[in-house]
Amino acid sequence: MNSDVITLLIVDDHPVVRDGLRGMFLDAPGFGVLGEAADGVQAVELAERLDPDVVLMDLRMPGGGGVAAIAELTRRGARAKVLVLTTYDTDSDTLPAIEAGATGYLLKDAPRDELFAAVRAAAAGRTVLSPAIASRLVSRVRAPAPSGRDALSAREREVLLLVSKGTSNRDIARELFISEATVKTHLTHIYGKLGVKDRAAAVAVAYDRGILG
Repeated sequence: MNSDVITLLIVDDHPVVRDGLRGMFLDAPGFGVLGEAADGVQAVELAERLDPDVVLMDLRMPGGGGVAAIAELTRRGARAKVLVLTTYDTDSDTLPAIEAGATGYLLKDAPRDELFAAVRAAAAGRTVLSPAIASRLVSRVRAPAPSGRDALSAREREVLLLVSKGTSNRDIARELFISEATVKTHLTHIYGKLGVKDRAAAVAVAYDRGILG
């Protein structure tokens, strides 16, 4: 493929979304679509094999979420830049993705030209944030989250978010590319920070304090 062309891997669990994005980028000059993935696990495998310039990554997908995939690509030193493209804009979605290594974060209601510009910027290594996300992050910096028992790490928030969906420890481990023992360690730390004794109480407290959006 021409070296001037920005190559893409599209990751989304909805086929109609993947079809729409593929058609949009194939019709535009300067872009090439190398492949598609339906979940985070497949995304990591294809990103390594196809070596795209940019991975256009959805976040919430059955079988492997986007944040875990971003973290795994970062850990493996993947060359591709990851641009998150999602409908979710809460702190519990945005911050873990950025902390995991995403180059940019864009909402799916972004106009076509904004999406193209974001992909070009991400390919060049520049940070891209939708105006709504940028505004939220600035507000967060000006009013930092409480410290102490409420200060969950990005990974702990990921684990707790999956717990809130009823995900078992085994499935959490698979989705986040960690062992079940590590999941249990994270849960122990979460319980301690939130001052609770079980999963249900942790989720309830997290929602009450706005930790899970």
